[in-house]
Amino acid sequence: MRYGDEDRESSNVEDRRGEGGFGGGRGIQIPIGGGGFSLTTLLIIGAIMLFMGINPLDILLGPQGGGGRIEMPELPHAERQQPSGRPQIDIPGLPGSGNSTANAPQGEDQMKVFISRVLADTEDVWTRVFQSFGQNYREPPLVLFSGYTQTACGAGQAAMGPFYCPLDQKVYIDLDFYNQMKRQFGVGGDFAQAYVVAHEVGHHVQTLLGIAQKVQELKGRVDEATANQIQVRMELQADCLAGVWANLNDQLKNRLQAGDVEEALNAATQIGDDMIQRKMTGRVVPDAFTHGTSKQRVRWFTEGLKAGRMEVCDTFNTSDL
Repeated sequence: MRYGDEDRESSNVEDRRGEGGFGGGRGIQIPIGGGGFSLTTLLIIGAIMLFMGINPLDILLGPQGGGGRIEMPELPHAERQQPSGRPQIDIPGLPGSGNSTANAPQGEDQMKVFISRVLADTEDVWTRVFQSFGQNYREPPLVLFSGYTQTACGAGQAAMGPFYCPLDQKVYIDLDFYNQMKRQFGVGGDFAQAYVVAHEVGHHVQTLLGIAQKVQELKGRVDEATANQIQVRMELQADCLAGVWANLNDQLKNRLQAGDVEEALNAATQIGDDMIQRKMTGRVVPDAFTHGTSKQRVRWFTEGLKAGRMEVCDTFNTSDL
């Protein structure tokens, strides 16, 4: 990704690294049967959650019995397709693109700078998109933490991976997640890191549009298998919105470089439910999917990236995921 010293860093980054500890609170309850966990079991659970980016609200609330079908609102139309085939944000007066070729920062503190710049880019893009259909975009704070931190959704843990809490509308990331992605799953590169942030911000967009609330309400009325299927559609839509952001951000600021898209596609592949289950347990259990297969995650990120339009991201009203 192209970033330089002149690029803005978001002021919405809250650095809690070094604080550690739970400091009270109700904590995360993992709904696994049995009378306790061995260290090995905890490590396996933590690794699975780490790479699936499980939302803590899903763990805290969980599905309940019942049935039903969700009717999702249309995603607002914010762009138009030009005859050239290159989508254009339908907003006059967008600033021109930059041409800095500075490499993405490396290291812990430099990683904070990089993440802050990515978050700033999400703010710039989604603010313009929301303005185009007459709404205000509320910028989500991004919390950097080490190990544990308190959230409105309970105690957040590094083993959960990056996550979004809809109750406080914040994104949470332990930066060591990126090191573990590279070590254990071979996922690296600056755009892969940006994709993770964009996916979580996609959940924030869903919250602002009222989609997240409808999904959570429905999940509370259905059985576990159906709730997982609904959650898969939720996650795939966030992948698609991350792709939309990447497209529009490149139009706005000329960020993409050769190999960036491949990095994101590799990340989407490696953190598919089927890939994670196969690597961690040696078998695949489709009824337990909550984020989608590798193929599905790649497909929906690509849909958003190619179109650059939110309306292609209706994962709830299609039979073909």
